[in-house]
Amino acid sequence: MPPIVEDSVYKTLLESTKAIPWKIDWASKQFTYIGPQIESLLGWRTDSWRTVDDWVQRMHADDRMRVFEFCVQQSLMGADHEADYRALTANGDSVWIRDVVHVIRHADGSPEALIGFMFDISERKQTEAQLLVLQQQLEAMSYQDGLTGVANRRMLDQVLEREWLSARQRQHPLSLIMIDIDYFKQFNDHYGHLKGDEVLRAVAQLLSQAGLRGRDFLARFGGEEFALVLPESDLAAAQTVAERCRQQIFKAQIPHATSEISQLLTLSMGVGCIVPRQQDSLLAFVDQVDRLMYQAKRAGRSQIICQTQA
Repeated sequence: MPPIVEDSVYKTLLESTKAIPWKIDWASKQFTYIGPQIESLLGWRTDSWRTVDDWVQRMHADDRMRVFEFCVQQSLMGADHEADYRALTANGDSVWIRDVVHVIRHADGSPEALIGFMFDISERKQTEAQLLVLQQQLEAMSYQDGLTGVANRRMLDQVLEREWLSARQRQHPLSLIMIDIDYFKQFNDHYGHLKGDEVLRAVAQLLSQAGLRGRDFLARFGGEEFALVLPESDLAAAQTVAERCRQQIFKAQIPHATSEISQLLTLSMGVGCIVPRQQDSLLAFVDQVDRLMYQAKRAGRSQIICQTQA
């Protein structure tokens, strides 16, 4: 296999770097050179790199067609290019490679040869993967209420917007339940804020166990308020869910010595449903259901007030 360059000094320099030089003749699709570093990186002997097929077959199956088609297309256009892929080692493992390719062209612009360098970027890819996981974790945390573990107001706003648009487009019902813990300030004053935080977490957990379906969505609205978004649920179904929430809290038997209506923790809830039309407003709907919840509080608390059927 003739060297990529004739000068022995340059050849020595090329073969002393971690980057692996190579050259392919375009017409024959044969390797005319590949650096000996390839053997220590991938385990394949240099004399086993004969044609482009060897390069393709020693590429991870998930990357093979994408990278091959991209490189052929770029080479035919005479464009220098880079490609990242997983190369298979002789023992069956894989190594992330970045191939940096330069196209040598004939006078008419057609490819004459490809020369390039392979770089081991496994460590970089591992770092990128770790950063991606960290980014996803941070993103998830940004949508999670830090105290209760359920979704926060930011996520609630996004889910409501998405489900509102879906319900309006498909003309499906969208229900919303607004939930408030009765006399929570008095609870904090009597039991202390640490116990209050503990109860908020418990209530969030109990509400999440109220027989919710796949797309049903629970979030902390703020303070001692929670919200349940129920896509494709009519008012009767939403009222049933609200009653299950009330029963979940009752069965937990959480003491509330300073409540004016019970010795146990209770909830006030507003329930609304809408099939959104073009002229309807999401904010107006949320405000309407929130007012139903406050109506339940004014009416004596520990009850569910449902929207009047049209």
